[in-house]
Amino acid sequence: MSERLQATPRVLCVANQKGGVGKTTTSINLAAALAGLGRRVLLVDLDPQGNATMGSGIDKSTRQRNLYHVLIGQATIDEVAASSPEGGYQVVPANRELAGAEIDLVDMDDRERQLDQAIQTSGSKYDYILIDCPPTLSLLTLNGLAAADGVIIPMQCEYFALEGLSDLVNTVKRVHHNINPKLNLIGLLRVMFDARVTLQQQVSDQLQSHFSDKVFETVIPRNVRLAEAPSYGLPGVVYDKASRGAKAYIAFGQELIKRLEQR
Repeated sequence: MSERLQATPRVLCVANQKGGVGKTTTSINLAAALAGLGRRVLLVDLDPQGNATMGSGIDKSTRQRNLYHVLIGQATIDEVAASSPEGGYQVVPANRELAGAEIDLVDMDDRERQLDQAIQTSGSKYDYILIDCPPTLSLLTLNGLAAADGVIIPMQCEYFALEGLSDLVNTVKRVHHNINPKLNLIGLLRVMFDARVTLQQQVSDQLQSHFSDKVFETVIPRNVRLAEAPSYGLPGVVYDKASRGAKAYIAFGQELIKRLEQR
């Protein structure tokens, strides 16, 4: 293992304004893959649905304090973080309470920087902090983008995904210009990919042509084992390490490390 421990973590948003494109699956499995590769990982569940929390094996309904309390200043990340029993990483959990943060944050100073401030206070013990954003451009998502060094965009290779991608890239540029100058696009991750579908291959080719090296080499295939894993409270890379999906996410973790740590 290379010497890579650092004073400040790499903070990465997993974001896409379109729902059902594999954001949470990517967040959970990347967290587990990076942990399996020896990195200290914190996963922040920024979605009130709490799917990243449940998919990491943590019961969101039993957590007395969660990300909501962090954002409104009633708790620190250290105080609410829980360990994923099988994933090997820490989680800042979320549940429906987090939806109330949208209202509570409106009247706060630096309302879009509350997560960033919390990470500055408690994040130094991690190599990577992954933020699983909700599928909307909300104040919560803005908090994620304001705290992050970079954005990973998981996307399906379908026609309508290209329209949403353009909007999201423009949003990242606006946040970079107006709020967070360190924010940049890390890369696009092709997920739920089926090479047998001609349209998907065509969209994939368009992405590579337009975004070039911003498209990760790793491709995540459509895989039933990845879809089954959350119902057992496990990341796919733990649930079935031999599955095509698990192997792809481990390869993605390796590619991300190479891209961020060895440049």
